[in-house]
Amino acid sequence: MTLGCKVNQFESAAFISELVGHRGVEIVPFSAPAEVYLINTCAVTAKAGAQCRQLIRRAAKNPEARLVITGCYAQIAPQEILELGNRPISIVGNGFKDKVVKAVMASRACLSTRDLGDMAVCRQVVPLTVSRFGRRTRAILKVQDGCSRGCSCCIVPISRGPSRSVLPKQVLAQAAIFARIGHRELVITGIHLGHYGLDLTPVISLPGLLKQLLARRFPLRYQISSLEPTEVDDELLELLAAEEGLQPHLHIPLQSGDDRILRAMNRPCRAGDFAATIECCAARAPDMAIGVDVMAGFPGEDTKAFNNTCQLLVELPISYLHVFPHSRRAGTRAATLPAQVSDWIRKQRTAILRALDQQKRREFYRRHRNKSNSLAETADAGGNNRHRG
Repeated sequence: MTLGCKVNQFESAAFISELVGHRGVEIVPFSAPAEVYLINTCAVTAKAGAQCRQLIRRAAKNPEARLVITGCYAQIAPQEILELGNRPISIVGNGFKDKVVKAVMASRACLSTRDLGDMAVCRQVVPLTVSRFGRRTRAILKVQDGCSRGCSCCIVPISRGPSRSVLPKQVLAQAAIFARIGHRELVITGIHLGHYGLDLTPVISLPGLLKQLLARRFPLRYQISSLEPTEVDDELLELLAAEEGLQPHLHIPLQSGDDRILRAMNRPCRAGDFAATIECCAARAPDMAIGVDVMAGFPGEDTKAFNNTCQLLVELPISYLHVFPHSRRAGTRAATLPAQVSDWIRKQRTAILRALDQQKRREFYRRHRNKSNSLAETADAGGNNRHRG
């Protein structure tokens, strides 16, 4: 079972790819009886953590099964996980995901195990290869892991460690595999995708990586997952406008349209800069699908701040919104901020923003009703970054 982001989906596909190569292994639905349950967890919100605990308890009801738990929730809350089941549980941290299959294939253990490591000192991406990604046309290609940004509300730098990149030759090799097994679209993804290549020697940029992929002339189209507004530059926009092999789509997180809240979040730009980026994208590529992340109920968000967010989103040429309520996460700076917003106000503001999302989608579909380049499908795919399955 996989919870969470596209990076988790790629990693789980790698686990399955390796497992099916072992004689006698049969992959069954999570709801079916099994000898081993593997759960790739998420911790981005309190709700995600609750879903992880629910699934672990459910799997632990099978008295004959072993549990292998990995992912972000496993990284930040191993003791909580061990206390959930009355049986041995193998916990594999994000820095050791190349050992997940070994943990699954191990003979039945009598003791719980933890292999976590210190993500703060992790400097390389765990090498994983996907040789099968289901029967879908679109697959996910992970090129980067970790985040060094430090937004005050985010647990991910703790659970994933600092930004680090997959070597270009490894990215090209994985893309070649996807092309060979019949996929025709790849979503280029990472935890902080815009920092791709900054840790490599020689340094390479995301547009530089895209140029290398396009130069190979694989029978593939590429879609970029999510980029910070400060990372959408002229080189990238020129590529998106000129290359048929790139899907005209960008997903750009805003989080708030109020500068005071953006400062409290430690976000990389202010509302005016964000608006300028979106307007530039729309002017350079009028058919582009532009998705935006927005958060409701961050500490200190009063009515004026929320109205500033709504007004900015209404005015900008945005195709869809990914809306989520702020989730208080222990270990983040935002968890200790004053003026925490009440649950009912968060829910109310989330509902307002989701209604605006539906309005934006209808407008986008109406403008592109007769287009033939799958823009509507792109907006649908981009509007939900969380995954369960």
